[in-house]
Amino acid sequence: MTKIKELIGTVCFILITCIALAQTGKIKGKVTQRDHEDVQAATVSIPKLKKSVKSTISGAYELTDIPYGTWELEVRFVGFHTLKKMITLNSDSLEQHIELSEKSNTDLDEVVVSGTMKEVSKLESSVPVEVYTSKFFKANPTPSLFDALQNINGVRPQLNCNVCSTGDIHINGLEGPYTMILIDGMPIVSGLSTVYGLSGIPQSLIDRVEIVKGPASTLYGSEAVGGLINIITKRPENAPLLSLDAFGTTWGEISADVAAKFNVGKKAQSLLGINYFNYQHPIDNNNDNFTDITLQHRISIFNKWNFERKDNRIFSLAGRYVYEDRWGGEMNWGKKYRGGDEVYGESIYTSRWEFFGTYQLPIKEKILFQFSTNGHNQNSVYGNIPYLADQYIGFGQFTWFKTLGRHDLLTGLTYRYTNYDDNTPATASAGNIALNKPTQTHLPGLFLQDEITLNGNNKLLLGVRYDYNSIHGSILTPRLNYKWNSVDKNNVLRLSIGNGYRVANVFTEDHAALTGAREVVFMHALKPETSWNGNINFVKKIDAGTTFIGLDATAFYTYFTNKIIPNYDKDPNKIIYDNINGHAVSSGVSLNIDVVFANGLKILAGATAMDVYNTEEGKRSGQMFTEKFTAVWNIGYTFKGIGLTADYTGNLYGPMRLPLLSATDPRREYSPWWSIQNIQLTKHLGKKIEIYGGVKNLLNWTPNKGNPFIIARTNDPFDKKVQFGTDGQAMVTADNPYGLTFDPSYVYGPNQGIRGFLGFRYHLFK
Repeated sequence: MTKIKELIGTVCFILITCIALAQTGKIKGKVTQRDHEDVQAATVSIPKLKKSVKSTISGAYELTDIPYGTWELEVRFVGFHTLKKMITLNSDSLEQHIELSEKSNTDLDEVVVSGTMKEVSKLESSVPVEVYTSKFFKANPTPSLFDALQNINGVRPQLNCNVCSTGDIHINGLEGPYTMILIDGMPIVSGLSTVYGLSGIPQSLIDRVEIVKGPASTLYGSEAVGGLINIITKRPENAPLLSLDAFGTTWGEISADVAAKFNVGKKAQSLLGINYFNYQHPIDNNNDNFTDITLQHRISIFNKWNFERKDNRIFSLAGRYVYEDRWGGEMNWGKKYRGGDEVYGESIYTSRWEFFGTYQLPIKEKILFQFSTNGHNQNSVYGNIPYLADQYIGFGQFTWFKTLGRHDLLTGLTYRYTNYDDNTPATASAGNIALNKPTQTHLPGLFLQDEITLNGNNKLLLGVRYDYNSIHGSILTPRLNYKWNSVDKNNVLRLSIGNGYRVANVFTEDHAALTGAREVVFMHALKPETSWNGNINFVKKIDAGTTFIGLDATAFYTYFTNKIIPNYDKDPNKIIYDNINGHAVSSGVSLNIDVVFANGLKILAGATAMDVYNTEEGKRSGQMFTEKFTAVWNIGYTFKGIGLTADYTGNLYGPMRLPLLSATDPRREYSPWWSIQNIQLTKHLGKKIEIYGGVKNLLNWTPNKGNPFIIARTNDPFDKKVQFGTDGQAMVTADNPYGLTFDPSYVYGPNQGIRGFLGFRYHLFK
């Protein structure tokens, strides 16, 4: 009898369970962030049931046909911590509101790809990677990514010419040619574009920017000696249907970013972005008869496609076209004077196209084929000196990801082809300088990486790369990384040592070689530069009640051999290029502090102290255009009651050595301490519109302060009245009391004073 009762009870339980499972309901609610602002396009899912929806404009979501029971609810949104929560549904409807917390820039859970070429959290990455989301750059809106990087610790946009305002990116004091710029992991920005192509990347399409400081040549090859900057664009499925960001300044600058998403069929999504910048108002506040900043007219079009494939295999394509017309010079310059010696102007026409993509092979193993190709046409004149150049680069790479026990393996096979041609001695025939001979470089390579998980707290990464340069021969670049994290994962220590190399092309990298103000001299055939780098990085996360504190400290040391340093001092009429007969060193320490308070106050600050010098024939000298100290800050506060956010951003730079033309040159040999500071207010109007405005360069700082002049001999830019001695030096005369020649290379900071700005943003989601 007892057994019969047990059987009946079991049957009843099964029947009740089946009835319960047959019943379904819905889960609904809103997704917000800490200040109760609605979060649009967040992914709300129950992974076990493979059900998911996107939150609406108002942050609302609704999951339907959910069986009664207990399930894990997961909410994801870019820039915020993933929330996982157990919920129980036992009625027709369950209301569940979700509040997401924003990630900080030192967050250990942030996803990165640049350090090891695969998506991992910052915690799991054996290589230290800094991540800056698109929201970070909105605190100080700029017309280009080049300008936006000024508020990142250890990274400095360096202007290389007072007249045409071209520049490059310095990392830890190393010049622009040592920094590799990637778009979605592809080496797009290189060669000519390190000087001319950094502008025109639509910021509305940027998801985040990842920065690796120190050599990354083992994975990325030449140019990644000082570090790399990887610009990750948005995935179409995560982007709004339409977004617009436009602003203008009191100087007459107009900048606009427009992006739109659309579907083609059920398996293709596309993201289209247009960037436009226009400045056509010559200003001469320092009264030297030269434009203070360069006039520019630029348009850039970017298009990215993602295709859905079986088993979620990757297939994406993207392309970009940039055209820019910029000029600077004497205030009365016009296009009729282009290339002549009557009125001085520097006029640059840039036309550039790029195409790149990623395709995962339809096989069981994870093998990716990545490719990129770009063409760059440069039509420039510097006074009466023309610089005409064409560059074409093709790149292909196979990568194979394989996990074997504790070994996470990555193997890559690469090939890069570069065709470069210009009208300078760089591409002239050795036997006949009048005969043009374009440079063609073939660079096949092979790399292998093994990331070994020793245990839950320790990882070891071993890597090696072999390249064969068709001009310079074999190049080997190894690296070793070690990572330790505490049990609570709030402390991470990383040690790394690695080798880097760079094959130099002076005429695509050093604008001073093109200005026409000095003669370019090569003492010998340039050899590839090599470097060894050591890094110690420590990251600590502190949860102090309702306050989050993140610390990120790094000590670095890089030792160069065969370094190429332009010599401005030996002859004021020449720039002499040669591999140094000695060594060069870049060393220092940096610290980032990230503090987030519960009341909405956020502080991100950083400082770097460094010593960059070269030693040749026993003589040590500091590197030009390199500061010993730099600091940045980004302080934001949201007034929740009125929906207003205030952002105060700025940077501070220590003195740097500058090129003087003679012993009687009255300009400062070292720059002073200088700072650019900005303030911005942003007001949210509903869910779709933001109005923002503020003041840039609050201190009204410009480099001419404390100097009698910045550009030498602006009254005689073609040196028609300069008298030269038998030694080739400019002579001191009544018309030339300092014995100078025309030279715009004395530049270390932007020459644009205080200005106001006003703009608006519009975002339309489903």
